[in-house]
Amino acid sequence: MRIKFILPLCGLLLGASAHAAGLDQLRAFLDQTKTARGVFAQSVASKSGRKPQQSAGTFALQRPGKFRWHYERPYAQLLVSDGDKLWSFDPDLNQVTTRKLGKALGSSPAALLAGGDLEAHFVLKNAGEAEGLEMVDATPKATDSTFERVRIGFEDNLPKLMEIRDNFGQVTTLMFTEFHANPQLSKDQFKFVPPKGADVVGE
Repeated sequence: MRIKFILPLCGLLLGASAHAAGLDQLRAFLDQTKTARGVFAQSVASKSGRKPQQSAGTFALQRPGKFRWHYERPYAQLLVSDGDKLWSFDPDLNQVTTRKLGKALGSSPAALLAGGDLEAHFVLKNAGEAEGLEMVDATPKATDSTFERVRIGFEDNLPKLMEIRDNFGQVTTLMFTEFHANPQLSKDQFKFVPPKGADVVGE
């Protein structure tokens, strides 16, 4: 089963002290980190207790609102945002889905990586320490949000995990095995042209 989670995807930082609380580290990231790239492993566990779905890939982001999220295995899928429009490309189906980001990005887990006014859309709080990580809980203020909570774990001022719990009891966990802050990124990474012959649906 293919995982079509829009990252989603996440955040994290430079500049706080090594033992700073998670919320301090998140705020330092928002102030100081403009670009990032790295490697992630993702696990999706359902409420039914079935075996979690595993995937892995790479990401790049440029605040505000631009990101490239590339699932490489077990199935290829590419998510690209130029800050205005989001494309989702399924190579196997040769299908592209596109939509405007609009205000939806501001209240989604993706905002925690790509930027935005987080405190306008989330209730943020320190969540203590767990397994050696400093945790932050982000609860959406919108009553019609599709998820209950995002939790981010930090170690030595770098993100180690991001956990998203949706309203159906499904938990998506992202482990950042590499995270590089403020690298030089090509503008082309955040552009997408549908391949010739692809089926394009959406806005």
